[in-house]
Amino acid sequence: MPAQPVIVLVRPQLGENIGKAARAMLNFGLAEMRLVSPRDGWPNPAAGPAASGADVVLEKAQVYETLADAVADCAHVYATTVRKRGVTKPVVTPEEAARAIVVEEGRSALVFGPERSGLETDDVALARTILTVPINPEFGSLNLAQAVILCAYEWSKHQNAAGALVQPTVEDMLPPAPQEDFEGMFSQLCGLLEPRGYFMPEDRAAATRRTLRTMLTKPGWNHLEIRTLRGVLSAMRRAPGSKPGTEPRGE
Repeated sequence: MPAQPVIVLVRPQLGENIGKAARAMLNFGLAEMRLVSPRDGWPNPAAGPAASGADVVLEKAQVYETLADAVADCAHVYATTVRKRGVTKPVVTPEEAARAIVVEEGRSALVFGPERSGLETDDVALARTILTVPINPEFGSLNLAQAVILCAYEWSKHQNAAGALVQPTVEDMLPPAPQEDFEGMFSQLCGLLEPRGYFMPEDRAAATRRTLRTMLTKPGWNHLEIRTLRGVLSAMRRAPGSKPGTEPRGE
């Protein structure tokens, strides 16, 4: 299997953005960051807090003077930019790039430019492919971490056959309550509605009950929900201001 792609940040300006990019990388299993001439030097004390625990990415980050040095060992270099900048190269989306990266032989690099201006034409010229995110043409502004996370996420989708990443835990759903519990709740409800004339006229009573039953069976209430509903119905039987256990008899 090809090695993970490296994330290359060219002349990043703010330590906070480097940290946020590291966080985005580690969320989706990427850990190799390369920095090209960071404006404020490296290490940058502002990066750590912004990384929110992705310290391993920052600790292993390597610094290079030029982009050519940073991608010297990479056979496939993708320059992320919203414009071709006068350079004629294949253009792909993050998804298309991810599909290629997981099958290509040799290392791949995803290159991101400075926050304010993006990659220069000479930077793009070093790449084999331009990577462009489909975006609102009226507002094409992505911050650095957003661009990184889009590419990292697409890569994770296509390489995750072995289950290296996991779906966040979802609370287990309780099974529907036994029919006996539902029938008790339904009888209680009907007992409240009948003396109040809900099932009138009498020739429509059976159809009205059937419609009401059909509606109430759709959610598949679990036993806790049935218990809660029965508590609601019991409260409705009580006179205003009375205490629990004082429900009127015979309704």
